[in-house]
Amino acid sequence: MAIIAWLTVFQLPTYAPDLNPQEGVWSLVKRDIGSLAAADLSQITRAVKRRLKRIQYRPDLVDGCLTATGLIPGG
Repeated sequence: MAIIAWLTVFQLPTYAPDLNPQEGVWSLVKRDIGSLAAADLSQITRAVKRRLKRIQYRPDLVDGCLTATGLIPGG
């Protein structure tokens, strides 16, 4: 196994959504598309991809999801 100096691994409990920054990202997506009256699955897929793409270019949102877990962005 290679040792990578810049990588920090956090061992999380098996089920701990409050410690998982990904849950915050999904919360942002669900809030944005929650009132979508989709005609089919492809419409939902497009809406989710669009929202994820917008989040990708907003590092402040991603950092906020990480901060909400108690972990420190960039730390």
